[in-house]
Amino acid sequence: MPQADWLSRLLQIITVTGQLEICCSYGAPWRLAKSQCAAHEIPYHIVLNGRTVIEFLETDTETAKELVGGDIILLPHGSAYVLHDGSGAPAGPTDVRQGSGGWAFKKNSGPGERLDMLCGRFFIGAPHDRLIRNCLPAKLVVRSIEGLAGDDTGSASNHLANLVALMRMEATSDKPGGDAILRGLSSVLFTLVLRAASESESAPEGLLALTSYSRLAPAIAGMFGDPTRHWNLIDLADLCGMSRATFARHFQDKLGRSAADLLTDIRMSLAANELKKPTISIEVVAESVGYQSVAAFRRVFIDRTGTTPAQWRRLARERASK
Repeated sequence: MPQADWLSRLLQIITVTGQLEICCSYGAPWRLAKSQCAAHEIPYHIVLNGRTVIEFLETDTETAKELVGGDIILLPHGSAYVLHDGSGAPAGPTDVRQGSGGWAFKKNSGPGERLDMLCGRFFIGAPHDRLIRNCLPAKLVVRSIEGLAGDDTGSASNHLANLVALMRMEATSDKPGGDAILRGLSSVLFTLVLRAASESESAPEGLLALTSYSRLAPAIAGMFGDPTRHWNLIDLADLCGMSRATFARHFQDKLGRSAADLLTDIRMSLAANELKKPTISIEVVAESVGYQSVAAFRRVFIDRTGTTPAQWRRLARERASK
């Protein structure tokens, strides 16, 4: 694994699953409202053809954005929003047919511009959802592009186009195994969207912005690669060739949080994984994620998850037995 491949390390720590929920084929006017998701859910939409306006509710910044064919949007913070054709006209009735894989086919008879879109969501269990929310912006838009030439054929955007074409084929073919295939493809979709965002010239804030600011990459690689090490600000600053004050300022500016905060989230995600193993004591788990004091580990774990390590272990065991 490349030293700076924090994305692979992140996806080793957490488990991302996904499911397709709706295949849309609308003619304007139409409207699709989505309420706020649970903390562990990330909605996604893939615009296959046509265009849509996504209007964000309860936001202090951008309130609406137009998406066109080839655009993929993830909403990592799960805020409420509305998708519509932008005309302002009242939407007519929608016909709904249930597919064999559990997703719905929604179609209307609107006479205006048509939209084809795939809608679904990703699921990330606690406390990993906190790590993801803090690593990603509230909305993440990337573009899948087919037919690129030269070196661009290996780009994440081109891979996304091929993946989306396969997802569309499986969603509409109604063949045996389609649901299992789409769930597997959803995990790949999540990874490729994050890669495409990090490759873009205007990478968003958070970890995805590291491509355009590589000076912090050694510190990120160090924390993800060896999170149990007793990192301090001086060590991380030295990795990046900066003074302590300069490193702290740049880290906060570029990632929107401190290095200590990110490191704690990484450690608690690892601890949650280790607590699922019944033969490992809480003391050993605490030490394995860099804590010499069980009491200190317990305090931080409660702060990040809302439960004690023992309660988390019991809940994890109950979930596994269902």
